Amino acid sequence: MLVTSSWFLVAALIAVVMGPRAEEVHPGLGPWQYVAGLAFAILLYLSVLLHEASHALMAKHYGFPVSAITLHFLGGLTSIEAEAKRPRQEFWIAVVGPLTSLAVGLVSFGLWFVVPAGLLSMAVGGLAVANLLVGAINLFPGLPLDGGRVLKAAIWTLTRSEQRGTVAAAWGGRVSAFLVLLWPVAREQLTGEAPDVFDFLLAFVVAFFLWNGATASLQAVRVRSRLPHLVARDLARRTLSVPEDLPLAEAVRRAREAHAGAIVTVTGSGRPVGVVNEAALMATPEERRPWLATSTVARGVDNGLSLPVGITGEDLVRAITSAPATEYLLLEDDGSVYGVLTTADVDRAFRSVP
Repeated sequence: MLVTSSWFLVAALIAVVMGPRAEEVHPGLGPWQYVAGLAFAILLYLSVLLHEASHALMAKHYGFPVSAITLHFLGGLTSIEAEAKRPRQEFWIAVVGPLTSLAVGLVSFGLWFVVPAGLLSMAVGGLAVANLLVGAINLFPGLPLDGGRVLKAAIWTLTRSEQRGTVAAAWGGRVSAFLVLLWPVAREQLTGEAPDVFDFLLAFVVAFFLWNGATASLQAVRVRSRLPHLVARDLARRTLSVPEDLPLAEAVRRAREAHAGAIVTVTGSGRPVGVVNEAALMATPEERRPWLATSTVARGVDNGLSLPVGITGEDLVRAITSAPATEYLLLEDDGSVYGVLTTADVDRAFRSVP
């Protein structure tokens, strides 16, 4: 679990706001009222942790790894290292968080009737209101809220298109951001209570968070729509295989003669062991190349730098992200060399997709 520095700022603000309320229900606390306020802030964020832990447990139930749970000033974030493969998975991973908050709120509300009046009653009552509010708000049908993911799952089920579900939910998030900006004015019309500067500031911060999250989701859709066009076999460079100890100058001469765009070093038995790094080759003066073995400017192809030639789309991007390099060896199913893939070519192909 990670706690950002912004959490401490919000915890301090909650302590300042709740401190006078603690003094009201338990006179004579003095400076200890702020300690009571801080204790409530910690209790509140423990309920947020329950919300996020429910997301994590449901994700693990479906076999998705969870890297971290982060608490920040607007609540929490569960980092799930995979995307849902089916709408049902998306729905349950998303909805379990708000349901947990609503459950905590209802239990706290029930306890409020039986606990003695005082600080405990204040804490339980505040916990009930906060969790019921968090649960309800999170069900708003717009990304990045959990309700947006629920809407995404619903549209995904109806249209059989995850992309359409994401777009609909992202626009729901943008609409939600606009409504949040209007809330301070609407509350004045509904309750007659004039909003203050803090109300407008809070509305702006929340709306900014929603708008940015929704926009990021739309951008992600555009990126993912390009991924199917990334096919390693189509992007492979013609490759020349040379012995490891062949002079570099001779390897370059043979590559030019064969119109090859990449050079692979092999052992005496023909097993590929390295790919010549283009940047290292260009940095080697021509007068030194006759005296250097080709292997001196080659990078080994172990540890994720050998890829199946049939890899495409998201799998390709995930592979080159997990093992960053400038060149990758592409192999056929029988282990033979098909060609070399460069990240520059992948990036160029990605940018060229309309």
